[in-house]
Amino acid sequence: VQLVESGGGLAQPGGSLGLSCAASGFNFRSYDMAWFRQAPGKEREFVAAIRKYGGATYYADSVKGRFTISRNNNKSTLSLQMNNLKPENTAVYYCAAASSTITSTLGRARSYTYWGQGTQVTVSS
Repeated sequence: VQLVESGGGLAQPGGSLGLSCAASGFNFRSYDMAWFRQAPGKEREFVAAIRKYGGATYYADSVKGRFTISRNNNKSTLSLQMNNLKPENTAVYYCAAASSTITSTLGRARSYTYWGQGTQVTVSS
């Protein structure tokens, strides 16, 4: 199983970045997928999730209206479009996969089985 994130980098406040996660080694379309992030000295926190069936999406309050999660089941890829970036969005961003989640727990890191290595996002002027 592999989850490989890409697309991180440096962005200015108010700018945009798009992250991708390429999945392999498991049946991607049968997994709920999510993005988490971890800033230095802080715990890993939920950013966004997308269901395996129907594609329902969920977001942390701090990113609603600015970030968009999407998936392409034919290509086994997960994406996160981040707009109007803020310095506090600086973190390592991880994609994660879970065979099944319930709404009350999809924001918990322990609900996810597979994790990528992460990609650094830095927002600074």
